[in-house]
Amino acid sequence: MNILYKSAFELARLIKAGELSSVRVVHFYLERIARFNSELNSVVALDEQAALVRAEEADKAAAAGEDWGPLHGVPLTIKDALATKGLVTVGGIPARAGQIPEMDAVAVSRYRAAGAIILGKTNVPFMSADLQSYNEVYGSTNNPWNFERTSGGSSGGAAASLAAGLTPLEVGSDIGGSIRIPAHFNGVFGHKPSYGIVSQQGHIPPGQSILSESDLSVVGPLGICADDVAQALDLLLGPNPIEARAWRVDLPPARFNHISELRVAVWADDAFCPVDHYIREAITEAGQSLA
Repeated sequence: MNILYKSAFELARLIKAGELSSVRVVHFYLERIARFNSELNSVVALDEQAALVRAEEADKAAAAGEDWGPLHGVPLTIKDALATKGLVTVGGIPARAGQIPEMDAVAVSRYRAAGAIILGKTNVPFMSADLQSYNEVYGSTNNPWNFERTSGGSSGGAAASLAAGLTPLEVGSDIGGSIRIPAHFNGVFGHKPSYGIVSQQGHIPPGQSILSESDLSVVGPLGICADDVAQALDLLLGPNPIEARAWRVDLPPARFNHISELRVAVWADDAFCPVDHYIREAITEAGQSLA
């Protein structure tokens, strides 16, 4: 059975049905990382043994009819700006090199609660504050389509890992494009949610022990398909545990059900900052396709 670029949620369904083993899926991604990551440098920390132990538990649970959730037994990586219990989390900050959090970021805990297995961490720029993904601890992450190009930032390691087939699902963070730009540069899917509907607690910076949340940043999913991003957002939604007594997310229904109901503006060029012709042409063609 082909695993490469298969939906994370479909992998979970197959694992729960006994049609695919979690152990096999973990080995598949570990082998992909071993084969491609040396040149790509998108995965910067691994927890191989813990992942394999958890995968064995996931398979035993599935055989016993237990359902851990929508990501049962699925290994995935996490942007290195989000704290992961027991796994080094640097955030691109040299002073944090080698530091291991004692608790998960809220977003990470929600993936785990859905049955996911945390396989490793993916690279970011210093403090997740750049449009590329370089830091003094781990170096640069390259674009899997062309190693001479950037993967983007700050969720560059996450998007590059998805595009290279090193992980089936990710979670990133975004202020001015840190999910959207890497998703675009690497040809994968990402979503910047509305502010406040996914908890940032455990994001570094400011730090895993800080209770307050940024007025600018958001946390959101990245995936290999739009359906995965939508389902992952459903898992991530909601306040952090401290605030959960006071409010909940109650999103309104979609304002449209078909693309024909949309009005789309196309802004392909600007005299203030001219766009390369091949980019301009691609944007125009996309607009024509929508029309």
